[in-house]
Amino acid sequence: MFDMMKMMGKIKEVQSKMKEAQEELAQIEVEGESGAGLVKALVNGQKKLLKVEVDESLVNTADKDVLQDLIVAAVNKASAEADTLAKEYMKKHTDGLMPNIPGFDLGNMFNG
Repeated sequence: MFDMMKMMGKIKEVQSKMKEAQEELAQIEVEGESGAGLVKALVNGQKKLLKVEVDESLVNTADKDVLQDLIVAAVNKASAEADTLAKEYMKKHTDGLMPNIPGFDLGNMFNG
């Protein structure tokens, strides 16, 4: 027979583990670069931009559009890597907490 109280306890445990894992994701840092390292972006596991570094050779150029495009590319690379790491991290830290229900992905529960 289905034990509703046991299931509710499991849900609370999952919520607690998910909150803890999300807080830990803020500590993960991933760097993305573009233009052969001329622009670097650092994001955390929550996809928050922490730092942008621009090589001095670009600062003196009049080509503002190139600089902006390189910054966007570096941030997008770092963000994509952080997303991959966050999904792996969440999967690892929530594995076995809930039954394997097709279509129910805990790794995506708090992304967005």
